[in-house]
Amino acid sequence: MWDIVQRFASAKVAIIGDLMLDIYIQGDVNRVSPEAPVPIVRRVSERVVPGGAANVAANVAALGGRANLVGIANRDVSYDRLVASLTPFSNVDFDRVVFDDSRCTITKTRIMGHHQQIVRVDSEDTSAISFAIEEAIIEAAKDAIESSDLIILSDYGKGVLSDRVLAQTISHARAMGKTVLVDPKRRNLSAYRGASIITPNRAELAQATGQVCETDEEAAFAAEIARQNCGADILLTRSDKGMSYFGANLQPIHLATVAREVFDVSGAGDTVVGALGVAIAAGVPLIEAMRVANHAAGLVVAKVGTATVSPAELVASIQDSEGHLDIQDGRLLDIQGLLAARSFWRDSGLTVGLANGCFDIIHPGHVSLIRQAAASCDRLVIALNTDASVRRLKGATRPVQTEEARAEAIGAMKGVATVVLFGEDTPYELIAAVKPDVLIKGADYTEDQVVGADIVRASGGSVMLAHLTLGHSTTGLIQRLKT
Repeated sequence: MWDIVQRFASAKVAIIGDLMLDIYIQGDVNRVSPEAPVPIVRRVSERVVPGGAANVAANVAALGGRANLVGIANRDVSYDRLVASLTPFSNVDFDRVVFDDSRCTITKTRIMGHHQQIVRVDSEDTSAISFAIEEAIIEAAKDAIESSDLIILSDYGKGVLSDRVLAQTISHARAMGKTVLVDPKRRNLSAYRGASIITPNRAELAQATGQVCETDEEAAFAAEIARQNCGADILLTRSDKGMSYFGANLQPIHLATVAREVFDVSGAGDTVVGALGVAIAAGVPLIEAMRVANHAAGLVVAKVGTATVSPAELVASIQDSEGHLDIQDGRLLDIQGLLAARSFWRDSGLTVGLANGCFDIIHPGHVSLIRQAAASCDRLVIALNTDASVRRLKGATRPVQTEEARAEAIGAMKGVATVVLFGEDTPYELIAAVKPDVLIKGADYTEDQVVGADIVRASGGSVMLAHLTLGHSTTGLIQRLKT
């Protein structure tokens, strides 16, 4: 699966639509106001995240794709906060955002008490945009289309995707032979004619067609009406029933839901269209792109509020469903594979230990260390210095064995779940990424001398100093061989 996800970095996706800022104010509710029969929320924290088309861009970027964003905003505090909310993603391009001083940046503020939404306050202007702004959006959209592999139209009905913008945007994309995905809000789907795929949920498809969409047969009937109306294929998201694809001259494709827990469906549609878009843009076949979108949606609905999914979470979810993630056979993994396994182990309540070293020639000291390390955790990861790293640390004559040989030898030892290589002089960056529950080092170190101990302790883990088996070292073995 990692070979597919790694291709996402090549994907360039234009996201055109309604930009929003989502604010979540979390608080405690312990009493009712004496002024009116409403709950009093004692503010505890505030979280700011991208919403609408900006959330689609965040989902594309979180999976590694390039997001070329087009929409309307004001040069106000809300826009500054929206940009700041996307700063973790260096691959979001804001250069094509059109500024309209006559309206505010759309903001949705949700007041939450004990993780339940009490009220939502919207700041927005949904009146028709001016001709000049419309022209600016069309030009920005065309530029984004020309710089992208695939186009997503994120329609929240807030004014950006007017009839004229839709028609010219879709026409320009199709003239360039590019796929157009639409997350719709209009009841009349004919406005999206010319698009490649439309991604309504059950309620949206029912409203657009006047048909019930519960069973597979009912969904197929409604989707065919929608297809005749707009000419596009239909990817229907069906909540607890997963998702279904209805295309011309194709048998329907049904994928069961993979969501283990549904906590908040906010932004799930953004995740579906974003994940589907980045996968198709990367050249992933449709059925695999659907699987990516299905797992991404299953992950995001278990999170609070609008959220994104990381590549490691995505791979872990897919491999978990295939039974590939509880690795215990000592195989050599790359960092992405290890992070996917780490995510699975964490979700399964398994403790993860990490020990590092060169392990050039296995001797009783190594055996003792690994035996103690394996006993301290449920799954033990051995981090090996690469050959280049060993040479820097030990000199030009080392290592005696290649990194591949060392990984195979150490991976065959009882208690080693997996092996990973690191090329730096210390495993600090690896430890920061993995955040093991237990960090193991020999007792010739003090805890304060152990590289990464600060990271592990800060994340709630512990450091174990293993008892040494005296008189055994690789350097000593090599010296004795020379005599």
